[in-house]
Formats: sequence, C-alpha cells, structure tokens
Amino acid sequence: MEKISVRERLSALWIVIMLNMVFADIFSITIVIANKDPWQLPGDAKTIMAIAAFVTNIPILMIYLSRVLSYKANRMANIVAALLTLIYVIGGGDSALHYIIIATIESIFLLVILVYAVKWDNKDLGTNDEKIS
Repeated sequence: MEKISVRERLSALWIVIMLNMVFADIFSITIVIANKDPWQLPGDAKTIMAIAAFVTNIPILMIYLSRVLSYKANRMANIVAALLTLIYVIGGGDSALHYIIIATIESIFLLVILVYAVKWDNKDLGTNDEKIS
C-alpha cells in the first residue's frame, strides 16, 4: 500500500473543511429563504461579504498550496491558515443546529491540520522536496 504524504493529507483535509464551509452557507441561506425572513447581517453587507470572501479563500488556497509549497513554508502556512480559519469558524458562528454540527466537524479537522503541521518533520516531504538535514 502506498504511503500518503503529509502534504496530500493536508490538502485532503482542506477539501473537507471547504466543503463543510460551503454547505454551512447553503443550509443557512436555505433556512432564511424557507422562513421568508430578511437576512440580518451585522454591519454593512458589502464589507461583511468582502471579509467573508477573504476568509473563505484561505481553505480554497490551502487545498493547492499544501501540495506545492516547500516544506518550511507549507508547515507555516498550514499552521497560520488553520488558526485563522478556526477563529473565523468559532467567532463567526451561529446558534443554529446545522451550524454547530458543521462547525464542530470543521474545528476537529482544523485541529488535525494543526497537529499534522506541527508534528511534520522533513522525513515525509512528498515527491517534490529534498530532505533537509
């Protein structure tokens, strides 16, 4: 059986997180539409959406960057991205049951990313990197 590199695992974990983020938003929008309630955003909608566009691009970019960055940059990017995304997931949360379920799953996977990135040593680099002595 072929060993899966840390960079491939990290990329796959970011895919899981991104899909959960998308579905959390879809479910939230569905509830607003089903209840025929206007969506209450805290503050200016354009500003909130700009912030959301920035933050949701973190996992999107990490799907790719986890596969192509050098070992050192990859570790640091995954640690920083996981922490920022975890803050966003928890801080931007909602009390709806679907969001609590999805945010819990996202948080678990973000913690797994942090563990992989922190414990990642240069012996498991994947195919494109050289071992660093």
